[in-house]
Amino acid sequence: MATPNYGFEKRQRELAKKRKKEEKLKAKAERKTGPGDGGDEPAHDDADNAASDAEGGEGSGGDGD
Repeated sequence: MATPNYGFEKRQRELAKKRKKEEKLKAKAERKTGPGDGGDEPAHDDADNAASDAEGGEGSGGDGD
């Protein structure tokens, strides 16, 4: 039986966190610059949640904010 590669799993979690943080900051900047473009944000959040569910994100029981 193969041994678990904990380093790889940790790196994947870190990359997912980083990606999510960058997307949040980008969405926040878009909200500041374009208040009329609120229609795109809910679809972005749904895609974000689906991505974290697919990766089996730990602690995905709720949003951080």
